[in-house]
Amino acid sequence: MNRKTEKPSPEAKALSLFLMAHKSIDPICKEQSKRMNRLWDLVLENDSRMRDYTKEVQKLLTSHGGYLEVVEKTVKYYIEKTGEWKLKGDDKYCRDAQQIADKIMKK
Repeated sequence: MNRKTEKPSPEAKALSLFLMAHKSIDPICKEQSKRMNRLWDLVLENDSRMRDYTKEVQKLLTSHGGYLEVVEKTVKYYIEKTGEWKLKGDDKYCRDAQQIADKIMKK
């Protein structure tokens, strides 16, 4: 199998991290995570599936409150669990998450 090294969008990354964080406490998130992982594997094998994947990401993001809400819920989850936000990076998701983490930590 010849896999491409395709990076997910900030929205897909937000959804993936949200589902990963909440799958242990919410069976719906666990099933959604499995489904999204299978869809991503299909994208890696066949780039023409990207449109379907993107539509599904947007649909699930909307069902969980939208991009910023999902980022905020994810950041809060990890801060409550570990006491800090550790994810660092220069992509859009990491910058958005860090801004939210900074606001939460100031409280």
